[in-house]
Amino acid sequence: MEQFLNEWREEFVRKRLMSDEFLEFMSENLAPFEDMYSNYRCAIMEIETKFRVLNEELSMRYDRNPIEEIKSRTKSLPSLFRKIRIRNVPLNVEAIEEQITDIAGVRVICSFPKDIYDIEESFLRQDDIKLLKRKDYIQNPKDNGYRSLHLIVEVPIFLKEETKYMKVEVQFRTIAMDFWASLEHKLAYKKNIPEEYRDALDRELKDCAEQSAALDLRMQALREHIESIAKHAEITKQGSYPPAGIMAGAWRKSADDSGEAENDI
Repeated sequence: MEQFLNEWREEFVRKRLMSDEFLEFMSENLAPFEDMYSNYRCAIMEIETKFRVLNEELSMRYDRNPIEEIKSRTKSLPSLFRKIRIRNVPLNVEAIEEQITDIAGVRVICSFPKDIYDIEESFLRQDDIKLLKRKDYIQNPKDNGYRSLHLIVEVPIFLKEETKYMKVEVQFRTIAMDFWASLEHKLAYKKNIPEEYRDALDRELKDCAEQSAALDLRMQALREHIESIAKHAEITKQGSYPPAGIMAGAWRKSADDSGEAENDI
């Protein structure tokens, strides 16, 4: 019986799902989606270029790269169709582009929390970038501890016969934020884990997120301390550092102040 069903299934696929009529139907209906995805890939290239130019300029000005890495992706078709089904979005390109805002995504990994806001400010200052939505999960972390700055922006792409505006989701994270989020995603709980274990895992993950955020602030305070030492040495023109005890005390105060501000971040 099983062999019969397998043979019947294979025959059905060959005659119906691989028929010329069905393949022509798929080609006609997928073509608009292929064009749409091509436009989103162009939008990603525009955004990535802007961040690379900013990183190059800032690296020359401050002698360091505030952007560690730029990642990008387009939402897979199965994932997109599931979202269309859940939100009851009409199955046409115009409605999808209007109502689904995260088909194209760019993630910018920065060195320090302050770099995130500096890069964001420079990015949004550009004339052809239109901010549609902003969610700051750094100042207001999610309940599980997730931290990131999310923007939905509109960027023009210049095609042969038209200029088209495409929506792109831009996420900003520090290295620590990205490390935590990536591992949290890999540790996504299986359905068969009892609730009492889930609660303990939730608390542990949130504690890890808070420790990561504290480390971000501590490293940022250390960077500012190092820069203040270098600036003092340049001002005095002596090439020597100020007394170590004075600078150590100043740095400890800076680190303590960052710790006090931890809940705000």
